[in-house]
Amino acid sequence: MKRIESRIATVLCATIVLFFMSCDVKDEGETVLSLNTEDATSAAKADDVVEGTLNILENGFSENVDGPNPFTSVSLFPNCTTITIITNGNGGTIVLDFGETCTLNNGAVVSGKINLAYGPIISGTRTINYSFEDYTYNGNGVEGGGEIFREISNENGNPQSTVNESIVVSFPNATLTATRVGLRISEWTEGFGSGSWVDNVYEITGNWETTFSNGFYRTGEVTQALVLKLNCMYLVSGILQVEQQNLTGIIDWGNGSCDNMATLTLNGIEYPIILGN
Repeated sequence: MKRIESRIATVLCATIVLFFMSCDVKDEGETVLSLNTEDATSAAKADDVVEGTLNILENGFSENVDGPNPFTSVSLFPNCTTITIITNGNGGTIVLDFGETCTLNNGAVVSGKINLAYGPIISGTRTINYSFEDYTYNGNGVEGGGEIFREISNENGNPQSTVNESIVVSFPNATLTATRVGLRISEWTEGFGSGSWVDNVYEITGNWETTFSNGFYRTGEVTQALVLKLNCMYLVSGILQVEQQNLTGIIDWGNGSCDNMATLTLNGIEYPIILGN
């Protein structure tokens, strides 16, 4: 009888140990997934900041160099933006100065400066270099820059920009920063030549890597073109496939509605993302 009791006690102890070990493994897995989700959400916010910023600077170039179009009736830039243009032969520089704060006509709140230096048109293309000076987009700091290879007309007959980028985004009330490096192709699919920024639509493809100051690393490749309507400060649709820390997922920006929502699907689980601050 004593031997039977001893065996029962041993089995019970082993069961209890296995139970707590499985709980620890589950908790650890949930913690890792939670951290992945938090960082992936911040990366999606960084993507929105970068895309919004690049479209502002491209529109600034388009309004002032491709134009000024005599039929331009509505500018993206209100009176709080000071635009300085210095020409040098077929090239020149543009400074978009937003001062301490400036609310653009699409609702984006910006500050600081965007600097552009452009060369001459060669075989229907030109090169633009861009950089940022104390610049913020909706409260997020943006540093770095890159080069734009701009085609006046691509195979579809639309203006297109191929952007090499190395951009650092800092978030408000946080020490965390995100560095995005990659290749981005933006095709101006609607609104070209209309004289107004309101109907401008861009389709964005490409791939990039995002590295955070806390060590988090994510790669992203556009599998369904990201759509940015310039009259909205957020991406409105498109899918980015992401890989991070041995996990694969997608970020879906929706069905075309202008809102601050996106969806992250990671490890088969969907998480809502609220863009902005």
